[in-house]
Amino acid sequence: MPSTDKATQQKRGIDWPGIVGTLLVQLAVLLALSGAMIFYLDWSSTAAQAEFMAATKSSATASNHPWQSPVPIRSVKAKMSCPRKV
Repeated sequence: MPSTDKATQQKRGIDWPGIVGTLLVQLAVLLALSGAMIFYLDWSSTAAQAEFMAATKSSATASNHPWQSPVPIRSVKAKMSCPRKV
């Protein structure tokens, strides 16, 4: 009668419970990382929007008149062509 040690050494097969367990762990890690990424994107978007709104409000309250360019804006009356270089 063979011993149990030799019987376990001769049994070669696929360890399905081990494979399923590994896949479940990988899926859990993937879901955790996806959730963390979504949370971070939402948080950073909210922070960036708050910063943008604060900057917009501070620049709007800094001046009581509408923004004007330091360079005067002129309307184009005629189409100007550039001389061709030969």
